[in-house]
Amino acid sequence: MKQFHYSDPYPLGKDTTHYRLLSKDHLSLDQFDSKPILKVEPEALKLLAAEAIKDVSHLYRASHLQQLRLILDDPEATTNDRFVAMELLKNANIAAGMILPGCQDTGTAIVMAKKGQKIWSTGDREALSQGIYKTYAEDNLRYSQIAPLSMYEETNTGTNLPAQIDIEAVDGDGYKFLFLTKGGGSANKTFLFQQTKALLNPESMMQFLRDKLPMIGTSACPPYHLAIVIGGTSAEANLKMVKLASARYLDSLPGSGNEFGQAFRDHKLEKEVLQLTQDLGIGAQFGGKYFAHDVRIIRLPRHGASCPVGIGVSCSADRNILGKIDKDGIWLEELERNPAKYLPEASSDELSDEVIKVDLNRPMDEIRTELSRHPTKTRLLLNGPIVVARDIAHAKLKEKLDSGEELPEYFKNHIVYYAGPAKTPEGYASGSFGPTTAGRMDSYVELFQRHGGSMVMLAKGNRSRQVTDSCRKHNGFYLGSIGGAAAILAEQNITRSEIIDYPELGMEAVYRIEVKDFPAFIIVDDKGNDFFSQLNN
Repeated sequence: MKQFHYSDPYPLGKDTTHYRLLSKDHLSLDQFDSKPILKVEPEALKLLAAEAIKDVSHLYRASHLQQLRLILDDPEATTNDRFVAMELLKNANIAAGMILPGCQDTGTAIVMAKKGQKIWSTGDREALSQGIYKTYAEDNLRYSQIAPLSMYEETNTGTNLPAQIDIEAVDGDGYKFLFLTKGGGSANKTFLFQQTKALLNPESMMQFLRDKLPMIGTSACPPYHLAIVIGGTSAEANLKMVKLASARYLDSLPGSGNEFGQAFRDHKLEKEVLQLTQDLGIGAQFGGKYFAHDVRIIRLPRHGASCPVGIGVSCSADRNILGKIDKDGIWLEELERNPAKYLPEASSDELSDEVIKVDLNRPMDEIRTELSRHPTKTRLLLNGPIVVARDIAHAKLKEKLDSGEELPEYFKNHIVYYAGPAKTPEGYASGSFGPTTAGRMDSYVELFQRHGGSMVMLAKGNRSRQVTDSCRKHNGFYLGSIGGAAAILAEQNITRSEIIDYPELGMEAVYRIEVKDFPAFIIVDDKGNDFFSQLNN
């Protein structure tokens, strides 16, 4: 019988994070069984959670912003790679004003914590939830959490609660936190594949990743921080590590394993897979090299009969922040408050090909005639009225058709933008108002176009073949907007916003907005061409 030996399965290195002190209040030292303990009042947890959600909704890590700047400086980056990187840096600069969040999908609040045995506190989950509630209520963030009233009836909670809060008991005298706000677009691009030992050789592994990585697509707003986890004692253990790896929480793992099941990073394979992502040609949303900023590959122990593989991303709204509580105070990771220093002096005109201005104050047939003159990939600047409608509004409009009614005239006469705004700050025409994932509306397109609606659509990400076929049949178009640049659109491109239908749906209501020089690309045209399907041809 082999002798017992305990080995930490996740041996992380020293924490080198730069923290800022929030407060020394709400903490006190005491003793239990002649040993020191730290008493943490609920107010400490409320403060930490509120500040964490506020910062992570508006600010980014300096390392993330530096990676965006590197795209601008890379001579191998395509024009579209550089254009997207420039827009995301400009967006970060606006969001750092702490008024408009960087992305309109301000996400599900997630807290992953490790509570040392020498920490005494009560009501932790409630206190953390109160802090999260406070920021969502007071800031210009969006309520996205839906509560089931029955199996088929739902309602928005109106608070963005419940949050996902996981607290692990550990040794030690500190309380450590990872806060994330995870939007639906990137969360929906988390995949689990149940594989076998047959995968564990270089040829099979690379072919597997070559086949699976394009499934992520662009709808989750690249460039991505890509995480791949191979192995795990269960499916859920694997996917937890995917989330942590995408937040770079596991970066300090060792570079090799041991006979006791120690997790490790495979740095060599990370470089190979990063090159693979560059060779895909998908790029930063509109073709090119920068599908991913970087890759984390974590190898875990596994049951001999299974080999789970998890793949996930942190998107261009890279919202992860560390916190901690110890005897010295309440601490939060210091994010970059001056993103402007990463912006180059070059103008946006130097980062793109010819730009076509499109006047939307015309009949739909004239707008389509104008778009038909230009190939896919053409960059556009849109000016005029746009109708905004997303998931629930589309379902409501389908109900009209199903009951024998016609589509509203606004849905026939204007471009349809798939989006849902965050709350509007005082003095602004709208809150952060970036595009949502187009693919969720694919099933409606042919039906709506058959009835004269959705003739020109605007959103983010690639779409299914059925959309391309419908656009060819009905002379429609799909335009791609810049995913992840919600704040800059609100500040610079949207001049007016009003609800015109279904006000009871909140952020899912139908809006009419006026835009000025709103950036877009032709992705699917009326001839059946799809930019994304042509990338590797």
